[in-house]
Amino acid sequence: MTNTRSGDRQEIEQALALFSSVRPRLFGIAYRMLGSVAEAEDLVQEVWLRWQGYDRATVENPAAFLATVTTRLAINAAQSARVRRETYIGPWLPEPVDTSADPHLGAERGEALEFAILLLLERLSPTERAAYVLREAFDYPYRQIAEIIAANEATVRQLVSRARKHVLAVRRRRVTGAEQRRLLTAFVTAARSGDLAGLENLLAADATSYSDGGGAARAARFPVVGASRVAKFVKAFAPRFWTGVEVGWASTNGQTSAVLTRDGQVYAVVTVNASDEGIEQVLWMMNPAKLTTVPATAT
Repeated sequence: MTNTRSGDRQEIEQALALFSSVRPRLFGIAYRMLGSVAEAEDLVQEVWLRWQGYDRATVENPAAFLATVTTRLAINAAQSARVRRETYIGPWLPEPVDTSADPHLGAERGEALEFAILLLLERLSPTERAAYVLREAFDYPYRQIAEIIAANEATVRQLVSRARKHVLAVRRRRVTGAEQRRLLTAFVTAARSGDLAGLENLLAADATSYSDGGGAARAARFPVVGASRVAKFVKAFAPRFWTGVEVGWASTNGQTSAVLTRDGQVYAVVTVNASDEGIEQVLWMMNPAKLTTVPATAT
């Protein structure tokens, strides 16, 4: 009896060690599919429970098996999330994830991690999104992606090609990380002081401001579009929004974000997406449920 228990414990420890070694990749897949840290964590935990109870002796390639389970669960979860977001209060934005320690979140490349890309991927079907994420972020061969999503290789190539064209058609040439931080810093400075001209000079002509309060924080219920309108919008709420707020800086989703704290608590996370035409998107994350993983001690 003792030997049996010891053997079972050892087997579980081995299963956990293997699972832990690929967990960053599993989380990276789930997060890119769902845009939510909490939902990705829950999904990865479900994968562990399935792995723990599975007949692991029948699995020839555990890493591939776990990636397949994660992706298929994520496709189902994304379908459910799409329905829920139809009733979401105000604009929905991806949940910021701290990338200071792991900028790629388990991927070979940092693709499909930036806020701009995640927002674009929301327009794809869950299966298209999965094919794009597996290929562009994790460099899976088309044959393996086909096995993971239960499709033929020709279909997978079409899915990835269609997703790439969609992203490229909408997205302009992005600026460097240093330039993105410079524009964000200048934006925060102008926003705090209510500098209307300064704000307009930073914004692209068709700039859009998205505020995600999720019904739990006071935020604009609709996107604000156009440089002049965005600048006037930001200036209008400056006196009350910035009172008592301290600004820190963090790396979220591979780009610089401003972490706003009030009384030691994270109040909002603000970032911008920009091209050579200026700031194209201003993202205000204010939903408290999406700020739990952002450190309040950002530098």
